[in-house]
Amino acid sequence: MAASKTPGRGAVVASYGSDADDGRVKHTGVDPATDSMESEAIQEELQNLDVELKDVQGQISALIEHQDKLYERKSELKTLLKALAASGSPVASSGGSSAVENWSEAFEWDSRADDVRFNTFGISTYRANQKEIINAIMSGRDVLVIMAAGGGKSLCYQLPAILRGGTTLVVSPLLSLIQDQVMGLAALGISAYMLTSTSGKENEKFVYKALEKGEDDLKILYVTPEKVSKSKRFMSKLEKCHNAGRLSLISIDEAHCCSQWGHDFRPDYKNLSILKTQFPKVPMVALTATATQKIQNDLIEMLHIPKCVKFVSSVNRPNLFYSVREKSAVGKVVVDEIADFIRESYSNNESGIVYCFSRKECEQIAGDLRERGISADYYHADMDVNMREKVHMRWSKNKLQVIVGTVAFGMGINKPDVRFVIHHSLSKSMETYYQESGRAGRDGLPSECILFFRSADVPRQSSMVFYEYSGLRNLYDIVRYCQSKTKCRRSAFFRHFGEPSQDCNGMCDNCALSSEVEEVDVSDLAKLVVSMVQEMQAKDQRVTMLQLGDKLRNKHKDLSAELKRDEIEHLVIKLIVDSVLKEEFQHTPYSTNAYVTMGPLANQLLQGRKTIKMESSSKQIKKSKRSISFSGLELKLDELRKEISAADGNILPHTVLSTQQIGSISSQKPDSLQELEKIIGKLKTEKYGDRILEEVKRHDAVSEQLVEDPAKGETCKSRSRKRAKTENEVVLLDEEDA
Repeated sequence: MAASKTPGRGAVVASYGSDADDGRVKHTGVDPATDSMESEAIQEELQNLDVELKDVQGQISALIEHQDKLYERKSELKTLLKALAASGSPVASSGGSSAVENWSEAFEWDSRADDVRFNTFGISTYRANQKEIINAIMSGRDVLVIMAAGGGKSLCYQLPAILRGGTTLVVSPLLSLIQDQVMGLAALGISAYMLTSTSGKENEKFVYKALEKGEDDLKILYVTPEKVSKSKRFMSKLEKCHNAGRLSLISIDEAHCCSQWGHDFRPDYKNLSILKTQFPKVPMVALTATATQKIQNDLIEMLHIPKCVKFVSSVNRPNLFYSVREKSAVGKVVVDEIADFIRESYSNNESGIVYCFSRKECEQIAGDLRERGISADYYHADMDVNMREKVHMRWSKNKLQVIVGTVAFGMGINKPDVRFVIHHSLSKSMETYYQESGRAGRDGLPSECILFFRSADVPRQSSMVFYEYSGLRNLYDIVRYCQSKTKCRRSAFFRHFGEPSQDCNGMCDNCALSSEVEEVDVSDLAKLVVSMVQEMQAKDQRVTMLQLGDKLRNKHKDLSAELKRDEIEHLVIKLIVDSVLKEEFQHTPYSTNAYVTMGPLANQLLQGRKTIKMESSSKQIKKSKRSISFSGLELKLDELRKEISAADGNILPHTVLSTQQIGSISSQKPDSLQELEKIIGKLKTEKYGDRILEEVKRHDAVSEQLVEDPAKGETCKSRSRKRAKTENEVVLLDEEDA
């Protein structure tokens, strides 16, 4: 970064992407020997240096692109080599050794693990890599887990916590996430507690006593990273727990927060290495959904786990449908489109999230959605903690359909049945978007991820991220994702995380919708844009993207009728992403403004050595119906789990019965507790079995009546549809009154 002071402006200007710091001391004063040099000679040398620097920057851009391709090829070869070595078996790599270890073989605790998995957690089968990860932890190894959202990371440390005995410490970044996890574990009969800034005195007293004396059962303890790094009392109690041999496992959830290269960097996470320093023989497992190779290496070093076993699962989420929609400049039109989509595709009150850029937008859009009949509320960091918890809980219990939030909402949310995630505004990186959109469909059922893109949103984000290391580069990656009308959306994630591409199976708009895509050469128009920027720079004038479009249309009147402002902005962003133009940032006491300046490849375009092509498509968004509709017995079981959840404020509906379990009960129709136990496990059968069987028998009785009298059945179905509609309307009214 180079900082300079523009005469007469009184504000520091930061320029990114062109100046390199070679570490030497730079003298800003004028050497007396240059006093005799003429002004023209100095100006000429400065111009030559500018040209040379731009050429260097162009070479750097080309090298970075080449580096990305090399990383992609390296990843493909490593994957191929791993597949050959494993002969089809799941393989984990060791961070400190090249030896291949097979963690899928039989271990002495297998039967106990299977029993806890099914009868306590109610999970019928392991998901990919879960069994292998659990075996590595049970063997006392440090483990790094990179697993996509919905892959079942929590079970990887919760199940060993029960099998190993003693106390498992879990470090987690968000209070809402901790509360969800503790509440879910308590519903399963597992002794789990939290120690946070909101914990009451009695809770704190119990936890400290359990840590110090071990008189009470404390299986899993959740804390924030701040508790580890700032509370001497807590660390003292934890040390006593360890000295007594009761600290059995340490889990670092959302571990990407440790790395400054990660998209959710938290300074207190950097201090978590103290846990391995103080308790070197206690196994540690670090888990995250997203981590590039660089972040993985960073985590291993920062957490002091050089010999960890590393499990990297595919980033592919085959049940998610990704799409990008053009965002109107008129706010009302965007909200109308979001509301229409929810009403038409998710009319059964299925849960969703809408992400916005600012807190003000969250409140505005939540209100606009309510006006359009959508049960919605907002969530952001400026809200009172109790209000945030109330909104979160209503949504978790399906009493609220949509949460409109900033990035403050969602990391690690424990709600598997989110059917759609809509981004009203651009995310700041591919990683961030993957993490946020990945909160949909964690139960493995079809879900939808939509991003509304408008070029005018880019400067809003760039002025927020330019100071971050590779912040602009990461932002421009997600812009390329949005601008593409031909490349598979899913393959963009594979490339970013260094994973070989897989077949999309039509689960993104570019792959699913057949359309004529034409590449149009817009080099002549691009030259007009760049010449305008060059002209203004020569006059020492700054121009924003919005101003540039207006000035260009005013100067070239013939373009005004042909090109809309949005189209020019789209081209300007394309030129920035391609390093023909670049963004420069000016700080004021109240804001940071983004200006457009000449980029390293501008001269190549002006000299005719570079062409600019843009994709043009007539692609139409098809209306989709990805709603998971319940009918018959499924509807009754869904109502039952909501009823049980409402009666017990500490149980969420999906904890009572998962959507998959509802489907299995509906298809198999068990007629005894023994048969039901085979579907949902022992614990849930003991708690809810009688009520579930009652619903099954009642449904069977009604079905028999329908078989005997089909005409009566049509009447019953009609009444059922009417009642369901009426109940949905009542729910919406209740939410608005609340």
